[in-house]
Amino acid sequence: MSTPSMPSQVPPHGRTLRSRLIRAGWIVGLPLLAVIAASAYFGMLRITERLEREATAIAAATGEGQPEPWLRVSVAGRDLTATGEAPEASQREAAVGRLAAIDGVRRLTDRTGVVEEVSPFVWSVERPAAGRVEATGSRPAEVGAFELAQRLKPALPRDATLNDNARAARGAPRDFPDAAAFAVERLQDLTTGAVATLNDTVISIRGEAASLAAYDALRTALATPPQGYTLGTIEITPPVVGDFRFGVSRRPDGSLELNGHVASESAREEIRAAAAEAAEGAAVDDRLRDARGLPPGIDGPALARFVFQLAGLLHEGRVSFEGEAVSVEGNALDAGAVAEAQTLMRDARPPGIAAGRVALSARPIVPYVLRIRRGSDSVTVSGHLPDRATREALLARLNPRFFRESIQDRTRLADGAPAALGAALAAAVDPLSTLASGELTITGTSLRLTGTSLYPESAARLAQSLPKAMPAGWNATVAVTSDAAPSATADMGPCGQRLAERTAGHTLRFAPGSTALAPEFYPVLDAVAALARACPAERIEVVGHLDPAGVKPETQADLVADEAAKETAPKPTKADTKKDAKANKGSKAKAETKPEAAKSEPKPEPKPEKTEAERADAGADLARARALAVVDYLQKAGVPLERAAAPTGVAPLSDRQGIGLSLRS
Repeated sequence: MSTPSMPSQVPPHGRTLRSRLIRAGWIVGLPLLAVIAASAYFGMLRITERLEREATAIAAATGEGQPEPWLRVSVAGRDLTATGEAPEASQREAAVGRLAAIDGVRRLTDRTGVVEEVSPFVWSVERPAAGRVEATGSRPAEVGAFELAQRLKPALPRDATLNDNARAARGAPRDFPDAAAFAVERLQDLTTGAVATLNDTVISIRGEAASLAAYDALRTALATPPQGYTLGTIEITPPVVGDFRFGVSRRPDGSLELNGHVASESAREEIRAAAAEAAEGAAVDDRLRDARGLPPGIDGPALARFVFQLAGLLHEGRVSFEGEAVSVEGNALDAGAVAEAQTLMRDARPPGIAAGRVALSARPIVPYVLRIRRGSDSVTVSGHLPDRATREALLARLNPRFFRESIQDRTRLADGAPAALGAALAAAVDPLSTLASGELTITGTSLRLTGTSLYPESAARLAQSLPKAMPAGWNATVAVTSDAAPSATADMGPCGQRLAERTAGHTLRFAPGSTALAPEFYPVLDAVAALARACPAERIEVVGHLDPAGVKPETQADLVADEAAKETAPKPTKADTKKDAKANKGSKAKAETKPEAAKSEPKPEPKPEKTEAERADAGADLARARALAVVDYLQKAGVPLERAAAPTGVAPLSDRQGIGLSLRS
């Protein structure tokens, strides 16, 4: 059996020697490698520096005859990148050729172009980050990139740099650098993401305001764009605030003050329209500031309607939305308004709105105010009236006189009305009905009529007649103007023919026994008045008509006039009262002692019927009264006194014929 052989072993001192030799080789080779690397590095630096010198010289040479060199070259090792716009294609080719011919260039990236005429000339700046502004589009070739950057530098946002990626082009509008600086400066007040654009001479800006102060500054600056430039699309979103508020204050004179925040211009217009309606002709002071931040879940229009609803119950005070709650304080219109406000706050709040404080007091109504305002399609009555009977009487008088308009009754009932209020209303409602638009305001015992009349003569007449019609202790002022120019004289066709055309098919027929103009009379009589003004050489003659035979007159109560009669009737003195009491007492005693005599007294005999002649006279009188009513209306409509008359001695017309209208030279 053979014995296995043992492997050969290297002596320990042999291995150590070899390791030492390897380490020594590395130590000797490292300096050599370092020398080689250093030589290559410094060699590349020298090559790069040389390339930069030669490329810079070529780029600088392109500035001859230009505001600045158009060629820009960046060097990365032995690679060159050329950018810029040459004035001509031949200059571009020559510059790129010289760059390619530089000794040692490994790669040349050509991003140059040729300056072109562009239209429209569009240049934009965007703020993608707080410290960076980027320009794109076209910049004026005649200005130069460096010069434009220097002009824009003071307008940049703080600590921001300009990255100009715009291309030089021809066709820039006049004073482009000034307009560009104006656009860039607006970015200071906008958050990141804002964009300003110049499209020829139109400046457009889009972005979100950084704060309330910035938003106000933007609105102020945009009010005066650079000369020769106009504003295009301006989409600036109001800033977000953490304490969104909205409030309406009512002043003693009825005017409203709006304060707090509003989210948009469309919302502002809706609020102003609601405020104008709530103010009922009084002034509206808009102090709202544009801001967003209404808590989620709250409907803005519903909030505004609720606030104005509460403000309508105030004589003086404030309704405010703050901290997601609505509060109301001040002096209510009357005691009933306090209860109404509490009910609204409890039951009618929009979703998401909490009930705040209700601190209202009801003071005596001094002065007592009533307003009747005539608009284009409605008549609004607001203020206070003493009782339901007076309200119904007033509405009964308004309805037939404003039959084309809707009557909006917003009056409230309260004590404290001045004496003879009904008489003052009876005297003033008719003059108001003759105005195209106007307002009747009663403050205590002072009445004021303002508005516009269609006819100058009627406006002048009201200033004299209304103060005289006021009850004792009252005063009236009239401020009625007329925008109507004197009518031109008719120069074609006889006026009589035109009168026949305007009245054809419109028979004016009074109700039996009545002298009150019917609503359907007004359009016809207005047309007749306009014709009379256009035919100054003609005179209008009006003839009344009779009632149908055997028809009984219709009686129509005028409640306001009745109330006025009661208020203006003399009150009995104490002596008269005692005298009447004694007389009643004596007559009562006589009635008790002589009952049989009273029973035997004969009944009054019925009045004898009128004779045929008496009935004819009464009919003629009624017809003339109707003619005079028409004449009165025509005079109020501006027909001079001497050119409208109801002639005497003319036989009245029949009911079938109606009122007769004719022209006489």
